[in-house]
Amino acid sequence: MLAVLVVPTASASSAGDVESSRRGVTAEGLADLPAVKPVRDCTDVPNLELSGVTDAPVTISSAKVVTTGAAPYCEVRGTIAPANTIVMRLPINGWTQRYVQTGCGGLCGSANINYGQASTCPVVQDGTVASATTDMGHQGQNDGSWALNNPQAQIDFAYRGVHVTSQVAKAVITKFYGRRPAYSYFTGCSDGGREALMEAQRYPDDFDGIAAGAPANNMVVQNTFHHAWNVLTNKDKDGSYILLADKLPLIHQAVLDKCDALDGVTDGILDDPRNCDFDPKTLVCTTGQDASTCLTTAQAAVVQRLHDGATDAKGRKLELAISHEWGSELEWTLFVPTAQGQTVASENFVTSFTRYLAYTNAANPGFQLSDLDFTVESFWNTVQSSSYLAAMDPDLGAYAKSGGKLLLWHGWNDQHISPQGTLAYYDALRRTMGTKTADRFAKLYMFPGVAHCGGGNGPNTFDVLTPVMAWAETATKPGKIVASNITNGTVTRTRPVYPYPKVARYDGTGSVDDAANFELYTPSTRPGADAYNWLGKRLYSHGYQTWCKVVNGKLVCRPTRTWLTERDGTA
Repeated sequence: MLAVLVVPTASASSAGDVESSRRGVTAEGLADLPAVKPVRDCTDVPNLELSGVTDAPVTISSAKVVTTGAAPYCEVRGTIAPANTIVMRLPINGWTQRYVQTGCGGLCGSANINYGQASTCPVVQDGTVASATTDMGHQGQNDGSWALNNPQAQIDFAYRGVHVTSQVAKAVITKFYGRRPAYSYFTGCSDGGREALMEAQRYPDDFDGIAAGAPANNMVVQNTFHHAWNVLTNKDKDGSYILLADKLPLIHQAVLDKCDALDGVTDGILDDPRNCDFDPKTLVCTTGQDASTCLTTAQAAVVQRLHDGATDAKGRKLELAISHEWGSELEWTLFVPTAQGQTVASENFVTSFTRYLAYTNAANPGFQLSDLDFTVESFWNTVQSSSYLAAMDPDLGAYAKSGGKLLLWHGWNDQHISPQGTLAYYDALRRTMGTKTADRFAKLYMFPGVAHCGGGNGPNTFDVLTPVMAWAETATKPGKIVASNITNGTVTRTRPVYPYPKVARYDGTGSVDDAANFELYTPSTRPGADAYNWLGKRLYSHGYQTWCKVVNGKLVCRPTRTWLTERDGTA
């Protein structure tokens, strides 16, 4: 790790010319690092010598001072060959020796610094951190066509783009300020969460702390069987949708009526949806009942299948059980249309990914959802590209050894990516590393009522970066994170969230909208041993990950033989 670990009981050391504070700890638990001014003008940055910094030439195309925002900064734009666009912000005054790199969502394609649920971190808010991001090797083309006949762009998207950006950004910072960052961090959600885990798994020395939100680390399954099932299981033999969005509020209210009070508070939020034993058949219309107040038998069956997730014809699970948690129904408009004839987002996710990325060196621009077979053989054929696109390796020994800290987080109401994937990864991490070792560097937070990366009915604004910084800089272990609902700039509800499996329970006094009236509670029951038992459960393992290069216009990945490549299409 390039950074220096500072603990409050010991004097700071230095690595090279990195200066660390000896002045104590801030109120947020961060090291009290002295501010540093640049040793160069912003306009000099394009002339910096950056040869040999990474594995390809670097071109800085522009550098200008921007005065909008909390503090003035030098905005730097450039390219890492062949096509990784990078954007940096370098504080002109008061840089506190920290570097924060932000992730990119979806299939990326644009370079925009987005702090997400780290935006309320104090040193982000006051503009004292240097930051950067990348478009991951391609621009635009959200339909995935950028990957056609462009294997290098696929490598950059898979794992290279984020890594080379960190190398270049740190080099620019070092030359601009005359010293390296004391601490480097990564924060991202969705594909940014996958990027975060990819860094911990493949490049353990890049970052001292990582916040990985709602990670799309099971990317191939996510963008094939998961989202395709969202669409296809809701269609009849004529291709019409069975369930439309006008029924979602009805279903959601029925879930709340059944399960909202299980956590001790009737507040429209389930603190752990797995405790909810809801049966959609209870909503099936009785004779003479107003159809607007109930479901048909076929609609109830769709609701159950959307909750349960993709299977083959024999019921074998092609994704983790519980694809969409009870309580998240209002978010299902991602894949349940408002009217017949609409193309839902889930379908676009599948076609853009499967046409150009899912199958190695086998683009199929004409692919349609109906072409995806929900069979065991099809599953193993499809997930071969997980060896470089997925970030499922639970062996983070190198990252832990480097001193890195990992904060995983997910919203229970996520409509895009099942929370079960993050729970399964955390479980695999603890089994692989051992619980004591894992607890020393990794924590998981599950946010009740929160949708994909934010939004949802639950308290959905929170700071995931400050706890990581405090953990890395002063060995302050993460505790509760207070999440808020904010309406028109006014905080209307706060709620504490504790490291999993602990939850917050109302203490019986005061407002249920005030975090001060909740206390830590450890549930006595946990998911059973088979909670993560599905066809692809071995994907959460070490030893099948590959590294790829371009040879004669094709992806060639090594090693060529792993347990994944040797699958014979059987369960």
